[in-house]
Amino acid sequence: MQKRGLSSVYSAALSGIDAHIVHVETEVTYGLRSFSIIGLADKSVQESAERIGSALKSSGFKSPHTQPIRTLVNLAPADIKKEGTMYDLPIALGFLLASGQAKFPSQQFLAVGELSLNGAVRPVKGTLGFALLAQKKHISTLFVPTENAKEAAFALLNDEQHAALQIIPVRTLKEAVGYLHKAFPLEPARAPSIEQLTQEIFPSFSLIRGQHSAKRALEIAAAGRHNIFFYGPPGTGKTLLAKALSEILPALSFEQSLQVTRIWSIAGLLSENMPFLVRPPFRNPHHTSSESSIIGGGNPPRPGEITLAHQGVLFLDEFPEYHRDALESLREPIEQGEITILRARHHIRFPASFMLVAAANPCPCGFYQDPERDCQCPQTAILKYRRKLSGPLMDRMDILVHVPQVTYKELAATNPDPQEIFAVRNRVLKARSIQHQRFKDFRTNAHMNLKELDSFCALDAASQQMAKKYVDSARLSARGYHRVLKVARTIADLEGHEHISFDHFTEALSYRIKEVQ
Repeated sequence: MQKRGLSSVYSAALSGIDAHIVHVETEVTYGLRSFSIIGLADKSVQESAERIGSALKSSGFKSPHTQPIRTLVNLAPADIKKEGTMYDLPIALGFLLASGQAKFPSQQFLAVGELSLNGAVRPVKGTLGFALLAQKKHISTLFVPTENAKEAAFALLNDEQHAALQIIPVRTLKEAVGYLHKAFPLEPARAPSIEQLTQEIFPSFSLIRGQHSAKRALEIAAAGRHNIFFYGPPGTGKTLLAKALSEILPALSFEQSLQVTRIWSIAGLLSENMPFLVRPPFRNPHHTSSESSIIGGGNPPRPGEITLAHQGVLFLDEFPEYHRDALESLREPIEQGEITILRARHHIRFPASFMLVAAANPCPCGFYQDPERDCQCPQTAILKYRRKLSGPLMDRMDILVHVPQVTYKELAATNPDPQEIFAVRNRVLKARSIQHQRFKDFRTNAHMNLKELDSFCALDAASQQMAKKYVDSARLSARGYHRVLKVARTIADLEGHEHISFDHFTEALSYRIKEVQ
């Protein structure tokens, strides 16, 4: 080995859901034996020195721990926090170059992967984001762990990037070095086929017995991406209704799917069996979940449930049982479609455009004002239970639906109509198509601004008179009125009408004010 060896290879770092290029610079010199990693590297990166040494030795190379050499690794730029085990593979490749044990072009590839002690390459988080970054930077080759190959290959469908990226799955460090030396051929990962992009939908919608009003409300919510609140006694099908929503929602567009898959990749929720998402995600956190687990947090910040539900459904069952702080923290992302998390060294913005579906009993025991069963709750307990649902939070719910007990006749009904879900889904798709033409993008009625409300939600005289009655009597807030208009617009779209009629408006109003029903 020469007296001083230098090398630089590409890797990547994550900041929020975005990936950034990291230059892994390695210097090897004769001297007192040491292995140092600098460049704002966390503990998991610092520990890589021991893993890399054992992996190199197991792969037939000389380890830095068995030679009188000083090894210095710099992860640049130094102002981006480096965390995780993804730097093992690029550091090992950089060391082989700097120590003269290997010779290959180092500026033409990007590598990520954790190394085991025997030299095997283990999966890491965020691989899809790294593939998109490599495309953007016109890097020709990306080395990824074999388990992450399908996820990374999803980026090959990205029409916006025309760079000829080759994604090379590697099982061991020795394979990666052999490929770079053109001595060990490896098959590049291929873009997924249409069949692979089709994900199974479980038929819950057709299993719902009765609840025709709730199913109608569910269809409206799906068509316009409206927030919906189910309330009623336990055992009436509120949870089944919420789960059925994901069946009638349209599939994600490619851009949406790419973004959602990146989020799930960063969270470590993808697998070889589910390497990407093409259907809207469905998240159902437990009511004991903390505020940070729901909205995101930590140091460095991690995506929470609202971000994992981006472009999909966030279902909060037993709504009043959640921590008050967690519920109130939903108000900003419901309005903005994103959440900003501030830390001393971090200012991270996560996408969080989700449909909120909430379900609650009318009281702790669930039988308040039930015609058949007596409520066992004292009045103070009922008031405390309902106080958790603040006015500003409930004002952000577009549709409120009572889910009553089903009759025996409905419950015992057999042979549900298997075509019902297809009819509902077709109506939802047609309504979404109308909205796409209206807004010229993938926004829906739920996200109209005030200018668009004026343009697309004009009311006839009778509807205006009814609206005046409830707004002037303070039964309907300004925000509530705007949400009624959005729901009315969706109902009109479902029926293929250009203008909102009195019937459309009264149905929308009935989902907020019970006496209109």
